[in-house]
Amino acid sequence: MNRIELPPCPLFDGITPAQSAAMLGCLGAAQRTFDKHARLLSAGDTTAALGLILSGSALIQSDDLWGNTTVLDRVRPGQIFAETYACTGEPLLVDVVAAEPCTVLFIDVGRVLHVCSNTCAHHERLIRNLLTLSAQKNLGLSRKIFHTSSKSIRGRLLSYLSYQARRCGSRTFTIPFDRQQLADYLNVDRSALSNELGKMQKEGLLQTQRSRFVLLCDEEQLPEE
Repeated sequence: MNRIELPPCPLFDGITPAQSAAMLGCLGAAQRTFDKHARLLSAGDTTAALGLILSGSALIQSDDLWGNTTVLDRVRPGQIFAETYACTGEPLLVDVVAAEPCTVLFIDVGRVLHVCSNTCAHHERLIRNLLTLSAQKNLGLSRKIFHTSSKSIRGRLLSYLSYQARRCGSRTFTIPFDRQQLADYLNVDRSALSNELGKMQKEGLLQTQRSRFVLLCDEEQLPEE
């Protein structure tokens, strides 16, 4: 197969580029490109492969029968998706949609979990990395539940923005969502979200422009997670 340039990637953490390149053939890796808004995977599909974003980004989202969309996550270069479904064989409960033109490497999870006859020296490390990433994904979903537990839009914003500030170690930060995606992530109406952000700016709680935020309070005043 043609040489694939991997971005910095936690799945291959501790494995050199030369070693990972040698492993890709054993892992049944296949590269595909997608246009913006294209579906990489759809709810109801089954997949035997996890996806690794090489370039661009994709949204993990859920659509109900009335056309309402809930954004669960955004995956960027070096991040993986659908690994849980590939491991279990369960049909997807979500859609994976290209947020922009993207290139994806699909890797056969069966070949990751079962050491090949060539006994790749770093296969055990790859399995450990996959387990770590799966655990981190579970934490991310738990965090989303925490952010959306408040009944008010302001409560949800304060929870999410406080987390982002603490994660970045600064009251100034950029979030990975545009306004519509943030509204979908927090399960609120976009217009209501924009109105609430406008009120918070007038009250001197924050400043925002597109995806950039500045929280106008002392960090010790930020709510704990």
